Amino acid sequence: MSTVTADTTTGTAATAATAARASSYRVTPARVLRSEWHKLWTVRSAWITLLTGVLLVLGVGILMGATYESGGGDSDVDTVLLTLYGTQLGGVCLAVLGILVTAGEYTTGMIRASLTAVPRRLPVLWAKAAVFTATVFTLSLLTALLTFQVAQVFLGDTDQAASLTDDGVLGAIAGNAAGTTLLAVVALGLGATLRSVAGAIGAFIGGVMVLPEVIGMLPYDTMETVVRYFPTQAAGALGTATPMPGAATPGAALLALVLWAAAALAVPAVLLKRRDV
Repeated sequence: MSTVTADTTTGTAATAATAARASSYRVTPARVLRSEWHKLWTVRSAWITLLTGVLLVLGVGILMGATYESGGGDSDVDTVLLTLYGTQLGGVCLAVLGILVTAGEYTTGMIRASLTAVPRRLPVLWAKAAVFTATVFTLSLLTALLTFQVAQVFLGDTDQAASLTDDGVLGAIAGNAAGTTLLAVVALGLGATLRSVAGAIGAFIGGVMVLPEVIGMLPYDTMETVVRYFPTQAAGALGTATPMPGAATPGAALLALVLWAAAALAVPAVLLKRRDV
């Protein structure tokens, strides 16, 4: 009788130990997110690219503030837009980083290890997008706030003097960060779709940045309306404290950008489920 009891106790303990080991290796959303977070911050090119983007925005903002003179050619430019001109350059760096986050794994072959560890596949894409979006938005917002404040040190005695409490300023700064982030997410989606760093960069520059300018040159009123909702134009409409003539409203621009970003992620999500790798 005692032997049976001992065997039962031993078997129960072994089962519990096996279950504990299985639980420790279980794939969970939190673990996938943590994995993508480590991958983003342990690659040297990632934080170098982020730092370059920050320095470009800050540097151009300081330059615009230090060289500005009241009554000059930029006197009618929105103050937030003037101080954050560098966002156009910094945004390119962030877009390249988004492409590297996805297409870079296909280039190095690391994607095979990622998809082997997470057989359902889609959580890998969602985790990449979530970590990247949170990182870029936080960094973009802090950079925009810092740049605006530093630039105002030089603009304090000019007709471009402003403060964070002025109407529309905080909203424009937040909109600038949101626009920059969503453009970078579009680039991330292109990288995941094309699975080529060079191809995705070319597609982003040609399709997202250049194509709207070409379409806008066509002599049709309809084309002017359509171009307002292209990613770069919509992002520009979000980053001004005063409405831009001919631009989309902030609400419509934000919705358009969200839809572009969602579409950019939907395509690689479908491909992940249909392709072998």
